[in-house]
Amino acid sequence: MSDIQGRRIAFLVTNGYEPSELTSPWDTVTDQGGEAVLVSPESDKVSSGDHSQKVDLHVAEAKAEDFDALVLPGGTKNADKIRMDQDSVNFTRAFFDANKTVASICHAAWILTEADVVKDRNMTSYPSLQTDLRNAGANWSDEELVVDGNLITSRTPDDLPAFNEAIINKLTEEN
Repeated sequence: MSDIQGRRIAFLVTNGYEPSELTSPWDTVTDQGGEAVLVSPESDKVSSGDHSQKVDLHVAEAKAEDFDALVLPGGTKNADKIRMDQDSVNFTRAFFDANKTVASICHAAWILTEADVVKDRNMTSYPSLQTDLRNAGANWSDEELVVDGNLITSRTPDDLPAFNEAIINKLTEEN
C-alpha cells in the first residue's frame, strides 16, 4: 500500500452500521495519510452496538466534489435506512456522476440500487442482495472483491483486507 496524503474520503453511514466495516477501512485510510470524514443523515453521532462515532458532516451539506472517494460500510439496519434518505442517495449518485471512486461492502450496495448506478456494472455484495442487484441491472458474482472501473465491492467483514487494499490502490492510481 502507498501513501494517500491529501486525499479526502467520505464514509457515509447512519445508525446500525457494521462496526468493522466502518473502522477497518477508516483506520486503513488514516494510516495511509488520508483524511476520513464521517458523513451522515444524523446530526451528532452514529452508533451500532457498543461502537459509536462522531458525525463530521451532515449529508445534506456534503458535496461529492469536496472528496476523492466514498466508502459505504454495510450493516443491514444502516443500509436499509440510508437508502431511504434522499440526501444520501443524491450524495452517492454524485460520486458516480463525477466518476469518483466508490467502495461498497456487504449490504451497503442497497443504496447503489436506489441511486440507479449499478446497471451493467460487475459487482459483489452480501449474498442476500444478489437478486436486488441483478434486478437493478448489475452483473453479480460471489467473489471476495470486484473492481469495475471506479466501483469497488466486497461481500462481508471477512473480505476487509482485500477491500481496504483495493481502496488504497485505487486512490494511489488516481494520484
